[in-house]
Amino acid sequence: MITPSKITKAILALSAIAATLALGASPAYAHAFGQRYDLPIPLGYFLIGAVATVALSFAVIGLFVQRRAEDGAAADAVEYPRYDLLRAPVVGRAMGSRALYGVVGALSFAVFALTIIAGFVGTDKVLDNVSPTFVWIIWWVGMGYIAALAGNLWAYLNPWKVSFELWRAVFGDADKPENPPFRYPEWMGALPAAALFFVFVWAENVYAGASRPFTLSVIVLVYSLITWGGMALFGKHVWLRNGEAFAVLFGIFSRFSVTEARTTNRAVCRDCASDCAAETDCVDCHDCFERAGADGREFNLRPPAVGLALQRRVPLGAAAFVVLALATVTFDGFQDTQTWERFRSSLATSVGVDAVDTVGLALAPLAFAAMYLAFCLGVKKASGDGESAVGVARGFVFSLVPIALAYHLAHFLTLLLIEGQLIIPLLSDPFGYGWDIFGTAGYIINTDIISARAVWFISLAAIVGGHVASVYLAHRIALRRAPAGANAAVGQLPMLGLMLLYTASSLWIIAQPLTA
Repeated sequence: MITPSKITKAILALSAIAATLALGASPAYAHAFGQRYDLPIPLGYFLIGAVATVALSFAVIGLFVQRRAEDGAAADAVEYPRYDLLRAPVVGRAMGSRALYGVVGALSFAVFALTIIAGFVGTDKVLDNVSPTFVWIIWWVGMGYIAALAGNLWAYLNPWKVSFELWRAVFGDADKPENPPFRYPEWMGALPAAALFFVFVWAENVYAGASRPFTLSVIVLVYSLITWGGMALFGKHVWLRNGEAFAVLFGIFSRFSVTEARTTNRAVCRDCASDCAAETDCVDCHDCFERAGADGREFNLRPPAVGLALQRRVPLGAAAFVVLALATVTFDGFQDTQTWERFRSSLATSVGVDAVDTVGLALAPLAFAAMYLAFCLGVKKASGDGESAVGVARGFVFSLVPIALAYHLAHFLTLLLIEGQLIIPLLSDPFGYGWDIFGTAGYIINTDIISARAVWFISLAAIVGGHVASVYLAHRIALRRAPAGANAAVGQLPMLGLMLLYTASSLWIIAQPLTA
């Protein structure tokens, strides 16, 4: 019989193993950061402390977060505090204004067009053209932070969606339901979005030409044609949900945020191409949200992270996308370590640096998926879950999102704060022609805006906090999935082992550039 004391011993053992695996730290060179930082105590102590904190959170959460009446297979809608901003006197009128939506959409498309034009007609110098800085730093890094903290603003700013709606308004009938010529194959799910996202991260991490303004504009234009074509062939929301990589990514990130788009008129869900009609709540389904009308929708403030525990049946494509996002951002950080540099140097003379990085980037999500499935198989056996290992993996996959967000914050923080300052002079001279439109062309980057010490402790807090949030979400999901009378904590031990291992390894990766 498994007793609480045995669970405690298992937690301590998992903690020790995870910390020990990461003790052999070696320094490497920084990613977008040039300062060296001497940790006040050896890195191994930080790793042990972080792992112990996550393990302790598991014990505390298991003690105080118990099964409720609504948990289990027959559960009704999950209840949590929320406040509808659309009902607020001033804010509600502003948010419900079609004019505001039109202005925001027009500005978004104008920035999008400027970015493409700058790449084609502006200077070829990377630092003097607005296109690379905006795409790779301001938009890619910044929008991820906004989605995770504020909500899915990309659903309203998406220039491909905005321009497609404008095209329908001018050349079609925007008030009538879409009638696309093809039906999207259900078996594909979000696999097109995952494939396009992989190409994007390959361009970011491997292809040096992606930083050149002209080449970058070509890439953006090709992606635009694919996105517009997908919406025209299969329908706007169908493609945004399955084929537009950033709509999928930022939509997943926004489930952690403090806002949600909720459809209360469930009658519209019958005509939705997604599975929202089968869920107890229709949250963050913008297809239904747009069609529900003013009286059938809410835009709520809510506690953070609860959106990740709402969906009971995560589509396979969305689950694969989460694993891909987590694995690729981790590989991005691992590329900056001396461990990878030594490995790459040993092979580069025979096959080339880009080939080594490409293979490494491709193998990273496969390796992580295999490891995740192995731990989920352990969850299945320990908990007696009736689903397959793949079914268990789909059920728990959103509990990994806070980890991906935490690593995204820790890894890209200095890139946004330091190199992101390039946008200030570029606003006055976007094409590199020597203009000074807003008087900011002479701005000099402040490299002291954040210290290496601050970066380390913010990263430490983000990594540990993200893993604690993941432990909590996994526990809530386990309580819902576990059979009546079963000990959900026992079934979670393999998942806890995965999170402890990832806590130690991600902190080790983050520490390398700072301690070089």
